[in-house]
Amino acid sequence: MAEDKKTRKKDSIPEETRQHYKQARQEMRESIRSIFPPEFIEHRRAARREMLLAAQSLINRAIERLEKRDA
Repeated sequence: MAEDKKTRKKDSIPEETRQHYKQARQEMRESIRSIFPPEFIEHRRAARREMLLAAQSLINRAIERLEKRDA
């Protein structure tokens, strides 16, 4: 059922609209790169990676606690 809803939603957006959105997103990324120095972009990427690793750590810990409770 969820798949049908997702498929319908995708079908309801015209291809031309999707292409414009993709192009706008690419242009926005390029403008950000031109505004900020490369070091900022690298730092932002590293910070994002660390945030994802922190989230992964929290999820792993929660899984461990569940497994201990079930054992």
